[in-house]
Amino acid sequence: MEIKKDVTVLVFNCGSSSLTFKVFAATPAGDLKIVLTGKAHRVGVKGTQPSFIEFQQGSNNEKCEAPLQSHKAAALLTLEALKARGISINYIGHRWGHAGGSFKTAWVDKALLSKLKSLIPMMPIHHPAMYSVILQCRRTLPEIPQYITADGAFHSTIPPHIYTYPLPEDIVKRFGFRKFGFHGLSYQYVTGKAAEYLGVPLENTRIVACHLGTGGSSAVAVLNGKSLDTSMGYTGLGGLVMSTRSGDLDAMLAIYLMGVYGERSDDMVDMLNKKSGLLGVSRFSSDMRDIIAQLGNDPKAKLAFDMYVHRLKKYIGGYTAVLGGTDILIFTDDIGVHNWLLREKVCRDMGWCGVELDLQANRQATGDAISLLNSPNSKVKILAVPTEEELVICREGLRLAGEKYATSN
Repeated sequence: MEIKKDVTVLVFNCGSSSLTFKVFAATPAGDLKIVLTGKAHRVGVKGTQPSFIEFQQGSNNEKCEAPLQSHKAAALLTLEALKARGISINYIGHRWGHAGGSFKTAWVDKALLSKLKSLIPMMPIHHPAMYSVILQCRRTLPEIPQYITADGAFHSTIPPHIYTYPLPEDIVKRFGFRKFGFHGLSYQYVTGKAAEYLGVPLENTRIVACHLGTGGSSAVAVLNGKSLDTSMGYTGLGGLVMSTRSGDLDAMLAIYLMGVYGERSDDMVDMLNKKSGLLGVSRFSSDMRDIIAQLGNDPKAKLAFDMYVHRLKKYIGGYTAVLGGTDILIFTDDIGVHNWLLREKVCRDMGWCGVELDLQANRQATGDAISLLNSPNSKVKILAVPTEEELVICREGLRLAGEKYATSN
């Protein structure tokens, strides 16, 4: 179906403590351009700084402090702002975290809403937020078609010996336990962009990519353009130390707390997902920016930072071994592209695997465009690559709708 007029797509991308939104226009000429972009920061976060929302439309930038207690509130504020700016919407797309292998991109109807609701326990931080934003859009703009795009499809190439858990076979088959992985939309975008930027074939590269968000974080080993292994598993709890999630943990600790101290399972879910990680260790904030600001003053802040760095270095080194060497190391998402200190600490003493950072280039990187960060002698190309999950989601929606769209953006 060719476009007879501009088709406008609003994309919502829920993080655990943020809500990114972008409005794309697909024109009759086949162009795909950004009309407006923005982000709600520190949604539901208890820290030293207030929550706020940013809008960028052309050369106009606006920042508004607002009490953003929930993603639903952030979505409503966004929809009201679009209406005030006279921006009409044809489709609304959403990133959905865990599809359980059931779908990649699909229209939101009553049947799918029921399916999504059943999947909420799989990601107790993200899914309630994502679901609430979908419902808010249905209330505010009931006539606008909505669709979701699953975040884990990129990891469908992980082989059985890596995605299978070492549990009794009947348990694995009965419950469908396996490693799924997340942040796939981001990895799909940044690995392609990195190969394009360096002028190398994606199909002949070994990449370790680190998606470091203000909420969730993960790492991935990508061999010849395909996901080989990733730090998250059946849910988004495993792997790296995150803002409020523990990451990898001895399972016996949870069993011990439940069996000996009588902790309830729902309390354990809440603790491991919402009260651990940077927040649990520092005891004052889940935001890496707050942690770094207190490094010289608070031993707990330093401990939280050092734990974060150590876990990330361990995964980068492990994936380098799995890949038989690394050609490209990527840092992406808010912490990955905007935090020079973290990148510097992570890359320190990694020369054994060919990672040598250019300290000046690293500190000068703005995070607004792809930046080459490695020294001339580094065997590994080190890049900070801003992610664009929303563009991938927009294209998926246009493909679902049968619309003509550009692929060059």
